[in-house]
Amino acid sequence: MPELRAVHGDITTLEVDAIVNAANNTLLGGGGVDGAIHRAAGQQLLQACRKLGGCHTGEARLTPGFELPARYVIHTVGPVFKDGTRGEPDLLRACYRHSLELAQQHDLKSIAFPAISTGAYRYPPLQAARIAVDEVSSALVDMPSLETVIFCCFSERHLEIYEKLLEPLNA
Repeated sequence: MPELRAVHGDITTLEVDAIVNAANNTLLGGGGVDGAIHRAAGQQLLQACRKLGGCHTGEARLTPGFELPARYVIHTVGPVFKDGTRGEPDLLRACYRHSLELAQQHDLKSIAFPAISTGAYRYPPLQAARIAVDEVSSALVDMPSLETVIFCCFSERHLEIYEKLLEPLNA
């Protein structure tokens, strides 16, 4: 089983094979993690994303990392949380699953995820983290190339949530 860990920090600084971008449907940049990744990667990322033609919620696309320490950026579009009864959990699971599938297809060894949909898309952090950890740990059983999965948390509060959820898996 790959190493699963949570860190507190800026995902744009991580030296991994791929970082995951919590993008919007256009993939052309935005606020939060998306804006930070676009700024750190440079103008070439925007040009590469324009060629992709967008992305549906729950799906994922891959681009080079350009000026980032990460070799690739996997862009995924998380659901906007309304009340949790409109397919949001399944769409969020799909973000993690499709991102991991892209990593496996490209034989990547390490990947870092932000807390997808928990910012402007208002997904409750604990619910989102449970889905993330459950989906990633389940999917990794069939993905032998991945050695390290990092949940990169921008806040201490999110870090505490992920550390508690990961504790039994790393025991």
